[in-house]
Amino acid sequence: MAEIEIEESLNIFDEPLVPCGTDPVTGFFRDGCCNTNEHDVGSHTVCIETSKEFLEYSRFKGNDLSTPMPEFGFDGLQPGDCWCLCAARWLEAHKDGMAPRVFVQRTHKKALEIVPMKLLCEFAKDLN
Repeated sequence: MAEIEIEESLNIFDEPLVPCGTDPVTGFFRDGCCNTNEHDVGSHTVCIETSKEFLEYSRFKGNDLSTPMPEFGFDGLQPGDCWCLCAARWLEAHKDGMAPRVFVQRTHKKALEIVPMKLLCEFAKDLN
């Protein structure tokens, strides 16, 4: 079996990617980071902090992140959890006025192919 290749773990500033969250464990690879590769068609690269409003919005849009699914080892997200969100979903939420806060140092640089850096920084939770 071939080893899975992942993109270099760099954030939007070309610095080492900081882990997004381990409780619950997030990321396309469930490694706690917003790492990605060619198989991650959703580009789960934007590290967000969930809010009640965003979780309700996401459920309304057909992506229920708050309901537990024990059969997949998923307890459901709560407000305040960190999660690697699909870049296109974040941009859609932004266009609908529902974008969650972003941890830019934990967001993979691949997100910049979909979301402009200016927008990510505007919603940054981890910049001074």
